[in-house]
Amino acid sequence: MASDRIIRVIDLETTGSSPPAHGVCEIGWQDVALGASGRWELTDDFGSKLVNPGRPIPPVTQAVHHILDEQVADAPWWHDIARQVLDPWPRRMALAAHRADFEQQFCTAPLTRGADWICTWKCAMRLWPDSPSFSNQMLRYWRKPEGLEHERGLPVHRAFPDAYVTAHHLRDMLNEASMAQLIEWSNLPGLLPRVRYGPDRGKEWNEITDESLAGFLHDRDIDVRYTAEQELARRRGGGPVGESAREQLLL
Repeated sequence: MASDRIIRVIDLETTGSSPPAHGVCEIGWQDVALGASGRWELTDDFGSKLVNPGRPIPPVTQAVHHILDEQVADAPWWHDIARQVLDPWPRRMALAAHRADFEQQFCTAPLTRGADWICTWKCAMRLWPDSPSFSNQMLRYWRKPEGLEHERGLPVHRAFPDAYVTAHHLRDMLNEASMAQLIEWSNLPGLLPRVRYGPDRGKEWNEITDESLAGFLHDRDIDVRYTAEQELARRRGGGPVGESAREQLLL
C-alpha cells in the first residue's frame, strides 16, 4: 500500500517500568496507512526484534511476557535498534501505542526526532466510552475489529501481537476522527468515563454529588484529577475552572 501518510504502532516488552533502571527486551511494530479509498488500513510493514536490555529480566516480568535472559543475550542493544524502528522517515506522520506514556519513557524524543504520539488508550475513552474497560485486549474482544486474525494477535504481552491488536484499534479510530484530533487527545491526561474507585465506583462522573466530586479534585492520579476538573467545568457552565471554583466546591 503506497501512501504518504503512515503511522507506526509500536509495543515494548521491558524488564520493568522505570528507565534507566529498566531496559527494553523486545519491540514490535505494525504500520497503518491512509489508503487510496480515503480510509486507513493496516499495511504489510510489521515486525519485531528482541533487544538485549543490558541487565537480567526479573522473574516478575518474565512471568508476563515469558522472554528469557538467554533469548536476548546475543540480541542487539537498544541504541542499535531504536533509531531504525522509531526514527520518522518522510512518509511517517506519527507513532502510536496503547498507553503510550509507557512507551515514551523508553522511546525518547532524540530517538524519535520529536515525533507526535497517539495513545489509543486515551482515544478509546473518548470515542468508545461504553466499553467495560479500556485495556488493549478488552477492546479487542468487546469491539471485535474487522479483519483481526485471532491467532496473529497472540500470545498476549509479546511485542508484535500486541502492536497488531493496537493497530486495529488505531485504524478504526482514524476512520472516526482526524489524526490531529487523536494527537490532541493524546497530549492531554486521560478523560475517564467512569469513577475508578470508592463508594461511587462504576458511576459516570455526572451521576456523583458535588461533595464526592470535590474529593477527586486533588487526587494523586493525574487522569482522575483532570476528569474531575472537566466535570466541574461542565457543572460551572463549560468554562475553565479556577481555584475559586475549586475552593467553593471543597467548602
